[in-house]
Amino acid sequence: MNRNFSWLPVAVLIAAFGLATLAETSNTPPVIPVGYDAMRMWDHWAYQRIGARAYMRSTYDRRGRNETADASHFLYQAAEDFNVTLDVEGTGMLYFARYNHWHGSPWHYEVDGTDHIVQETTTADPTRKLSDSVFIPQQAFPKPLAWTYATTKGADLSWVPVGFQNHFRMAYSRTFYGTGYYIYHHYLPGAPLSQTINAWSPNSFPPADVIDLINRSGSDIAPTVTWDTSGGKATVERGGVVKAKSGKTTLIANLTNGPSMIRALSFSVPRDRAIEFGRCRIRVTWDNRPHASIEGPVALFFGAGTLYNRDNKTHLVKSLPMNIRFEDERVNLACYFPMPYFKSARIELISPEGETIHDVHWKIRTQPFTDPANHVGYFHATFADHEDPELGQDMVFLDTRKEEGGGEWTGSFVGTSFIFSDNAILHTLEGDPRFFFDDSQTPQAYGTGTEEWGGGGDYWGGRTMTLPFAGHPVGVARGKQPKNSEDLIHSAYRFLLADLMPFGNRALIRFEHGAVNQSTEHYRSMTYWYGLPGASLVLTDELDIGNADSEKKHGYQSPDASQPYELSSRYEWGPDHVSVSERIAPLSSPKHYAEFEFEADANKRYTIWARGKSDRTFRSHASWIQFDEFIGTNRLGSTYRDISALGNWVGVEANQYAWASARADQPPHTIEFAQSGKHKLRVQLKRAPHVLDQIWLSTTQHTKPEFR
Repeated sequence: MNRNFSWLPVAVLIAAFGLATLAETSNTPPVIPVGYDAMRMWDHWAYQRIGARAYMRSTYDRRGRNETADASHFLYQAAEDFNVTLDVEGTGMLYFARYNHWHGSPWHYEVDGTDHIVQETTTADPTRKLSDSVFIPQQAFPKPLAWTYATTKGADLSWVPVGFQNHFRMAYSRTFYGTGYYIYHHYLPGAPLSQTINAWSPNSFPPADVIDLINRSGSDIAPTVTWDTSGGKATVERGGVVKAKSGKTTLIANLTNGPSMIRALSFSVPRDRAIEFGRCRIRVTWDNRPHASIEGPVALFFGAGTLYNRDNKTHLVKSLPMNIRFEDERVNLACYFPMPYFKSARIELISPEGETIHDVHWKIRTQPFTDPANHVGYFHATFADHEDPELGQDMVFLDTRKEEGGGEWTGSFVGTSFIFSDNAILHTLEGDPRFFFDDSQTPQAYGTGTEEWGGGGDYWGGRTMTLPFAGHPVGVARGKQPKNSEDLIHSAYRFLLADLMPFGNRALIRFEHGAVNQSTEHYRSMTYWYGLPGASLVLTDELDIGNADSEKKHGYQSPDASQPYELSSRYEWGPDHVSVSERIAPLSSPKHYAEFEFEADANKRYTIWARGKSDRTFRSHASWIQFDEFIGTNRLGSTYRDISALGNWVGVEANQYAWASARADQPPHTIEFAQSGKHKLRVQLKRAPHVLDQIWLSTTQHTKPEFR
C-alpha cells in the first residue's frame, strides 16, 4: 500500500493554533538545522522541522522475544566481515550510533559507496576492559560527542553527525553479541536546510565551537542578561524567594511579556530539603491555555528520579538541557530547554501534604521572541504514572492525541526522564523502546532495550553516570547495600537535540517493561516534546496495491506482478498481545499449585524465605507465591513482585537444600499484612522440575539463613 502525505504550508496552521492575534506568522517553513548546525543552533530546539523525518533502527529481535538480548540480528551478510545492520537510501544524516562496548568493531561506515573503518581501542584485545578506551580515528570521534565503555560501563556512544547524499550502510566486522541502534534523519527534496549535506569522511572533524558547547553541559549555557533598550532584544532575568506551603500551590511567576522565550528556569533550595523539594510538582501553563503543558515531580522534570545524593556528587545530572548541582549548603536545578510563549507563562509549584519547603530561590531568564509564531511549538513535559503495568502490553509514555485536550499536534519528540524501579530491579530494562509517529502502524523507531536508550548497556555495569544527552543518575550500585528507600530508586534520562524526532500530527511513545512486557516494576515517566495543536502532515491519497478498484483509480499497472494473495505475519510490533506464560507471571488458574492457611500479625514486616533445591548448579528454580487478595489473579504484591519469583539457588550445589528469597543481588522479598489473623498463601511453579519443602515468614531473619 502506498500512502501520500502532504505538508501543509505553515500559514495554513494559523487557525488551528489560534496564534494570529498573538504574533506574526509566515507562509515559509523555518530553516532546518542540519549536521553540526543542529547542535550549535540549539536555540532552535522549539522550531518545527517541516520536511525532516527521524528513524531509529536497531538489531532488535524481530520475533519479539529479545533473543540473546536483541543482539546479532543483522539485516543481511555481504561477507564474513560485513554484517549489515543499517542500509539507508537517499539524502540524510546519521545523528547517533550506539554499540554494546566494542562488539561488532571494526565497524564499516559506508558513505555513498566509500567504505570507512571505525574502531574502538578495545577491539585489539576484547578480553581486556580498558580504562581509557576511545573511538578510532579519535579526532573524528572526540569527547564529548563520543564515549566508550570506560565511561558508560556498558556502551560505546557517538553523536557525531555522519552525512550521506545517496546511500549509507553500517556493517559489523564481528558478529559476537553485535547489538546496536542508530538514529538518522531523511530530508524531503527542497526542504530548507541550514547547509548542504556532504558525504562524511574520517577527516570531517567536529568544529571547535560545537565541542565547546557540549563541554559546557552542566553549566549555564543560556544567553546572558543584556540591556538593549533601543532594539527591544534585551535578555532579562527575574527572580525571588518563596515558601512552598504544605499541600498548597505556590505561584512562582506569571509572565505577561509575550511573545517571549524562556531561556533558563532554575531553582535553589537548602540541601537538607532536597529530597522533599524533589517530590514537589512543577506546573507551567502557556498563554492561558486550559491545560498545563508541564506538570510532574520536580526531580523527574530536571532529569533524576530522586534528589537523594548517595555519593555526595557535585552533579546528579550534568546534561546540556538539564542539570542538578549540589553545593555545601544548597542544591541547584536548572532547565535550558528554550520555551516560547506568545502572551503569558504561568509557573507554579505544588508541595505534597506535610511538606513545607522554606527558602526556595527561583530565577527565570527570558528574551523577546521575534520569529513567526507558527515556526515553533510549545514546550511540553508530560508525566505518566505506570503504577501497575499491564502484562503483555507496552507502557504508553506519551500519546499526543490524548494530552492537553487531545487532537492533533505538530512538533518534535525531544526526550524522556523516567523511574524504572523503586526496588533496584534492573532486569526490567530488557524492554525495548518503540515510537510511532503520525499514521505509522509499525514503529518508526525501535530500540534494543531501555538502558540502551539511556546511554548504557549491561545495566550501566550497575553504576550511575551522567552525560550531556543520556544518563543513569541515581540508584544504589550493584552489590552495595541500600542506605534507605530513596537509594532503591533507579532512573534514567535521554535528551534529543540533533537526533530529535519530528511528527506532523501525532507522537506515540511506548516502552516495553521487561523483555516481553512482563515486569511489574513501578515506572514513572516524564516525556519532553515540542508541539502546537493542529496537523502539519495530512493524508491526501492512498493506493492499495492488490485492490483492483484502487489500482484502476490511480492508473497503476504492473504487468509482471503475480496475482494478489494474503500474507499474515507478525512484524515490528513485538509481543504486545502475546499471552503471558507461567514462566514470567503467575497464572490466575494454574493446573498445579498448593495453598496454605496461616496466622500472622498486622503491621509487622515479614521477610519471605524458601528452602528448596535445584537439580543443576547455576540454575535457578523458583516459585510464584501469592497472598490473600492476589490469589486468583496474575498479580503479585508490591514488596515481592519480581519476574524472578521466589527463591533463587544459582550457584548452590546441585540437589543440595538451601534457603533463598529474591535474586542474590537483590534484597529479600517481604510482606506486611494490614490485619492480624488468618491469611492464605498460594504457591505455584515457575519452572519445573522443582523441589520446595519449606516457606518461612520471619520478623527477625533478614539475611539469608546459612543452616540447611
